[in-house]
Amino acid sequence: MKIAAVQTDIRWGDVEANVVRLIESLKETARQGAVFTIFPECALTGYCFASLDEARKVAQQVPGPATQALVAACQELGVHAVFGTVEADGSRVFNTAVLAGPTGIIGTYRKVHLPYLGVDKFATYGDRPFAVHSAGDVKVGMEICYDAAFPEESRALTILGAELIALPTNWPPGAECVAGHVLNTRAMENAVYFAACNRVGTEAGFRFIGRSRICAPDGSTLATSDGDAEEILYAEIDPAIARSKRVVRKVGEHAIDRLADRRPEMYGLLTQPHQLERPGGR
Repeated sequence: MKIAAVQTDIRWGDVEANVVRLIESLKETARQGAVFTIFPECALTGYCFASLDEARKVAQQVPGPATQALVAACQELGVHAVFGTVEADGSRVFNTAVLAGPTGIIGTYRKVHLPYLGVDKFATYGDRPFAVHSAGDVKVGMEICYDAAFPEESRALTILGAELIALPTNWPPGAECVAGHVLNTRAMENAVYFAACNRVGTEAGFRFIGRSRICAPDGSTLATSDGDAEEILYAEIDPAIARSKRVVRKVGEHAIDRLADRRPEMYGLLTQPHQLERPGGR
């Protein structure tokens, strides 16, 4: 199956314009044969909000008019898409990724790991268990941006059966190492496809670096952007490859399985709550 990552600029606070742009891009990726397309983090709303009240003004209900417009496009084109938005939930806002397809909204994910930056300074921590969703012929797990820096999340999604991990992101300068190395590592250590879609342009003085990337289960790079211009990445993936975790390098002498070879009984320290102070007093 063919997948796409749309590295694009976003209009801050202009949901209507962003929806139009995403639908135009979705039509283009569908014309090129992609059945699954990933858009950036907060692609509907923008990211660099200066206060919770400012974020609330453009936060979107999920489902709501903006998300349903993307659902309608997926239904018309017979494709699936992942896109980001600031989500409204009562007085709270979440940094959310939405998985949409011909049947409607298939799943949502609320960002679990929040840096002290942009809307994440005011968003509520993701409050739902990790989940994997079927999108056509592939099982998809979702993360958002900073989540990729925490290997526990990708491993949890893999244990739940993810074959493709989709990462809408808003990487600023400083994230070059993540774009250039961490994604390949997450793909390799979990034997999954890992696709990150970053945005470009600037908001509130912050520049976004692009460098979107799609990685294979062996850690190799299938498609990558080396700069911060608008472009669309495409890659062919085979979910069956991600289902088989056992790698035989020499029959009878060398085989590895990064799920079966785990020793979770030794990892209890990782699940103990910590008392470290978070930036910004969160």
